[in-house]
Amino acid sequence: MDHFDRRTAILDYITGSGYATIDELAQHFHVTPQTIRRDINQLANEGKLKRYHGGAGIDSSIQNTDYNDRVSQSSNQKQRIAAAVAAAIPNHCSLFINIGTTTEAIAQALLEHRGLRVITNNIHVATILSQKDDFDILLTGGTVRGDGGLVGQATEDFIEQFKVDFGILGISGIDEDGSLLDFDYQEVHVSRAIMNNSRQLFLAADHSKFGRNAVVRLDTITRFHRVFTDCKPSVSICQLLDEHCVQLTLAD
Repeated sequence: MDHFDRRTAILDYITGSGYATIDELAQHFHVTPQTIRRDINQLANEGKLKRYHGGAGIDSSIQNTDYNDRVSQSSNQKQRIAAAVAAAIPNHCSLFINIGTTTEAIAQALLEHRGLRVITNNIHVATILSQKDDFDILLTGGTVRGDGGLVGQATEDFIEQFKVDFGILGISGIDEDGSLLDFDYQEVHVSRAIMNNSRQLFLAADHSKFGRNAVVRLDTITRFHRVFTDCKPSVSICQLLDEHCVQLTLAD
């Protein structure tokens, strides 16, 4: 297979899954990781896919990656971010936790805490945290999505009843101007309700979310008190955070 045929096959492979790692592609096509990186760079330069740290994906602004694929994407980075977020959360406090695979990793990292009250519109988060007898877990009502998220007016109305210590949010994409972007306008409405009813706001986003496109605007990154990620963002994002006194935490 020459490099033209291989690049076409790589594009087909990633289109089918939404995302693939360098090692996965190298193994599948029986070439070196260096060869795959060159192919991905060329395809990215042609605008056919988007490079991410350790892999590549289809850059769609209207459709998110399948949930099962999102669970496996950047899983190590998500776990490190989750540990950093958990370290910033005290025992015996109240939290909102929204939809997302990163927030699900955060829920797992919070299991060592004591006496938390958590309100969530994420069925997976509620399931993870419900194993703790000293946690008070409140699951919103709403329409159930395929990824275990709950959205809709009933979800917003439930959240509006509370004022909590910390709002922990994930996001699908962060534009270079600091805009927070997502794919589902109903999810965005719920996230806004969480933001408006939290005393402190934590954003958890791995490196692949920076520069990623999505069609619905939530707010701006400067609304948050702390941003947790695994790699230093671009200079423009760092300047924006500095100007608005947003604390940036890079997870080891």
